[in-house]
Amino acid sequence: MKENATIDKVFNKGITAFVKREYLNHIYISGNKLRKLKYNVLQAKNQEYTSLLTFGGAFSNHIAATAAAGVEYGFTTIGVIRGEELESQIDNNPTLKFAVDNGMELKFVSRSSYRDKTSDSFIEALKKEYGNFYLLPEGGTNELAVKGCEEILQGDDFNFDYVCCAVGTGGTISGIINSSKLNQKVLGFPALKGDFLNEDIRKFVRQDNWELITDYHFGGYGKVSEELINFMNSFYKDTKIPLDPVYTGKMVYGIYDMIEKGYFKEHSRILIIHTGGLQGIKGMNQKLQKQNRTIINYYDI
Repeated sequence: MKENATIDKVFNKGITAFVKREYLNHIYISGNKLRKLKYNVLQAKNQEYTSLLTFGGAFSNHIAATAAAGVEYGFTTIGVIRGEELESQIDNNPTLKFAVDNGMELKFVSRSSYRDKTSDSFIEALKKEYGNFYLLPEGGTNELAVKGCEEILQGDDFNFDYVCCAVGTGGTISGIINSSKLNQKVLGFPALKGDFLNEDIRKFVRQDNWELITDYHFGGYGKVSEELINFMNSFYKDTKIPLDPVYTGKMVYGIYDMIEKGYFKEHSRILIIHTGGLQGIKGMNQKLQKQNRTIINYYDI
């Protein structure tokens, strides 16, 4: 595949931008999820586990990728899903249906119970119910996931001045920071409100050439505006590169806005990491259609 695609647009001050299309690295275990799962799957195999268990919400990229990984690498899979009401909606939820179709067993829990998912008592109860399993955290972020994400930057990627990445749980950007050159600036665009991710990322990184840009979450995780959807549709029309509404769409919108506002130095070269997440577009379009809002019109729904 041609990994880095040029954005065919002349920006102010001679700035150029490229998209590293990680979403092309696998049809189902796409983008950063393939990187995060790589060494975890190897660890699970080496320790002779036969089952993977993880956590996620209604349209979780991680849930979908883990289910697909189970098929590809020979594991049974269990997904603990936030929201008991979703159990009756599986057939109408493209992410959860995909997981079930790939053999994942789903356990639906209340939102209050879900908040305790990392407690010893919660995990022990799951072991009593499902037996021994290899535990993957929500979003897939752990030290092995960071190790996998350290392999995202390769070759010419180290010649860019800025490397930009959407941020969910912090694992992907941590790997990118660790493998980046010290003269590169790594910018993270969180999909969630708040500054708590700074501390989460510091647990994994070995250098300080990074910054979180917190102005482009559009109200919080999974929230979108008409302006964002219109931007994504226009971006695809101009570049033929699809963006997702939870992560990469917000990041690229932010990058364009920051270019206009003069954040980047003259003649800067910007590398945009496209981490995938396209499977979530179908679910988002369902929500937008119910609200009679503009949909993401470049993806088969």
